[in-house]
Amino acid sequence: MTIRGARRGSRPTRRARAVALGVLLASTALLGACSSGTVASSGTTTGGAASSSSTSSTSSPGTGTGTGSSTSTGATSPAAGVDKLLVVVVENHSLAQMRAAMPYTYGLALRYGYASHYTAIRHPSLPNYVAIASGSTHGIADDAPPSAHPVPGPSVFGAALAKGRTAAVYVEGMTSPCEHTSSGDYAVKHNPWPYFTAEAAQCARHNLPLSAFDTDVRSGQLPNAGMLLPDLCNDAHNCPLATADAWFAARMKLIEAGPDWRAGRLAVVLTADEDDHSAGNQVLTVVAHPSLDHVVVTTPLTHYSLTRLYAEVTGTTPLGSGATAPSMAKAFGLRLR
Repeated sequence: MTIRGARRGSRPTRRARAVALGVLLASTALLGACSSGTVASSGTTTGGAASSSSTSSTSSPGTGTGTGSSTSTGATSPAAGVDKLLVVVVENHSLAQMRAAMPYTYGLALRYGYASHYTAIRHPSLPNYVAIASGSTHGIADDAPPSAHPVPGPSVFGAALAKGRTAAVYVEGMTSPCEHTSSGDYAVKHNPWPYFTAEAAQCARHNLPLSAFDTDVRSGQLPNAGMLLPDLCNDAHNCPLATADAWFAARMKLIEAGPDWRAGRLAVVLTADEDDHSAGNQVLTVVAHPSLDHVVVTTPLTHYSLTRLYAEVTGTTPLGSGATAPSMAKAFGLRLR
């Protein structure tokens, strides 16, 4: 079930009718002036030949502070249809905790849309990342490195590449592509692609440090299947949710200034890998796209619905349990290319 913002309506007042009559009379006068070629405005008209200049801008929702309302310059084209998906994953907090301590993120949820009954698959972290990426946990029940859990594949990223689409996973704290060993604030357990052994070559080319993300956003080269992974502090694993909220706000504002968002091609999903064992693994999952307006999806969804969304956006076959999971595209009313 999807709930959308209500539209208000009322009968016109006497003053409103008077204003409307005035506008009608002014419009009639303007039409008469146009026929004689004597309109005075931002341009000039002489003998019926007009010379004018105009500017226009469209407010793009969701680039503001915790209220989720703001203005950005330039126009968006939500009717273009989505063919790019970027998933951002934070760590170990429930829907209620994220709603209370991530005002910017929850503001986007209220402005665009969110799922109110979205749950992770299990605990701890790694099985959830692998589940999103492949539609299965592959029997993983711990956070061990890729050497302990080689996954045969495919992943949603490899499937996109095999279909001729593009894919990339951007990872903060990772110093070289497709790192298999954790170091500093980089945790390989939060980076699923290195676990897919059959896609090692693709991972080496497209599992990239965070610096590549900024470049791709600004140039309009974000992939069809994308994932953005903060480090252990900015994903709220080792630092407060407020830190993760500020980090995501900075990335999202960059995204909304970029060509992919402005063209209406890009949908952004933020979710948490799991909760902290306090809320039945229910997490806040935000879906942002210029076409969405105050959408609340009450249909039960899981990370496998996100697996399916990757397939829906890239035109590939849903992997694993993604094939039978409820469709996020349908639930949120996203139009796909």
